[in-house]
Amino acid sequence: MTAPKRAPQKLKTTRYEDDVHAWAQEQVHFLQAGAWARLDIEHLADEIADVGRSERHALTSALCVILLHLLKWDHQPTRRTRSWVTSIRTQRNVVAERLEDSPSLKSRIDVLVARAYHRARIEAAGETGLDEETFPPVCPYDVETILNRPIPWPPSDNKARPRRE
Repeated sequence: MTAPKRAPQKLKTTRYEDDVHAWAQEQVHFLQAGAWARLDIEHLADEIADVGRSERHALTSALCVILLHLLKWDHQPTRRTRSWVTSIRTQRNVVAERLEDSPSLKSRIDVLVARAYHRARIEAAGETGLDEETFPPVCPYDVETILNRPIPWPPSDNKARPRRE
């Protein structure tokens, strides 16, 4: 005698509000399986929109760090450090990688630079002790300068003070 057939069980799904990671893994499975009726369309749409925002925020953050250190480099030449150079170089690589991964962000770069500069100016004033008005109200650097201006170490103008880092 054979065992009676069981009715297929409906798999319990994880609620987005209860565990985003488990929910995301399930959504991936449903997409790959073509289980369209099981997809949480509302939350999927929100998450996809968040991906775009995250990419913009990451790019803006990297630009902000570059701008902060360029402002400090230009306004405090006697305090220049190797760490500023390293930070600029590292964040330039981050920007290049983000733009390579999301080339559509190139069309928004001027807006993102303006947003990043606003924050960088505030941070530069805080870190240098200089008045915020010391720094131009609008970004003084074009995108080419931000991404490619040489920042030599040791500085070629010999204005850097030797510091332990």
